[in-house]
Amino acid sequence: MLEKAFSGGRTYWSWITWLALLCIAGFLCYLSQLRDGLAVTGMGRSVSWGLYIANFTFFVGVAASAVCVVLPYYLHDVKAFGKITVLGEFLAVSAVVMSILFIFVDLGQPARVLNIILYPSPRSLLFWDMIVLSGYLFLNLVTGWFTLDAEYKGEQPLPWVRPLIKVSIPWAVSIHTVTAFIYAGLAGRPFWLSALLAPRFLASAFASGPALLIITALAMRRFARFDVGREAIDKVAVIVTYALATMLFFFLVEVFTVFYGAIPEETIHYRFLLFGLDKNYSLVPWAWGWIVLAAGAFVILVTRRRNERGLVVACVAVFIAMWIDKGLGLLVPGFVPSPVGEVTTYTPTVREVLITAGIWGVGGLFMTVLFKTVIAVKKAGASTQAP
Repeated sequence: MLEKAFSGGRTYWSWITWLALLCIAGFLCYLSQLRDGLAVTGMGRSVSWGLYIANFTFFVGVAASAVCVVLPYYLHDVKAFGKITVLGEFLAVSAVVMSILFIFVDLGQPARVLNIILYPSPRSLLFWDMIVLSGYLFLNLVTGWFTLDAEYKGEQPLPWVRPLIKVSIPWAVSIHTVTAFIYAGLAGRPFWLSALLAPRFLASAFASGPALLIITALAMRRFARFDVGREAIDKVAVIVTYALATMLFFFLVEVFTVFYGAIPEETIHYRFLLFGLDKNYSLVPWAWGWIVLAAGAFVILVTRRRNERGLVVACVAVFIAMWIDKGLGLLVPGFVPSPVGEVTTYTPTVREVLITAGIWGVGGLFMTVLFKTVIAVKKAGASTQAP
């Protein structure tokens, strides 16, 4: 089936070329980082996690969101999700690949990857994160591919596929829960020390991932003449709406608890994020930007969800807002101010940004190739069934 991804028109190959150029630029910058070390990034002693870990956290959530279409289709037999479910599974595959690559480049030296394999520690959350991510990648790639292959051959899926799909449902929740625990388990970082962090992660994941799925589905309808169905898009939009509402509620609860309790060690991080500290306002526009985008998207989703243009605007706003919230808006305030009260500025370097863009390019290539295969198989099946 994969050969179907190597045929396409001018627009398709222009898109592939653009993604390939991003990958090449990112790889060249990574070679310079490999030579000179992580000193080429904006990270340092005060802020030791930056753009790489921010994107890792976000795309783990995008991967977990596949459960939003897998669960209704396979457990509740929602027929409307017939065409979009495999897209959700392959979106998860692309997102997990990106997450793993972001961890890889953040380690500095590739050989350090072997430490977690050669010296596993069940007490390490990073060890469990490796287990759940690699397992989730395997589950989605295998179940998605063999389900599509069965459709391509006009056969029923192999009997062991459905049990694996059912296993992938709770596994999706586990990958983002473990990611949240990596943060919440650091007792010395009050900004992350919250029992609400894992539920917030899941709520934002179930908003951002389906929002991206809607955007790609509408783009495929326009450029590839592949329609997943209006009912499927409407149902996924409802999921985005409720998930976004839950995410905003959790954020407001967190803010109320922190400021009403007025514990200095907790309020100071939120003050830095929302209002700035010591004339450092670097994150304030980002913080209020995501709040405005999320609130505006929620209003559009509630009032104009069935309007396609409004839906696209809302989904783009949700995707950007959740990226900011789980990106720099999550990481930097956890480090700033430091335990000794230092307020520092973290600014990603050009090479750091290009390496990040290169990994986005890799994810885009994976998603494009897999989605192109899905479209070809679904179209072939539809033409076969036509009278």
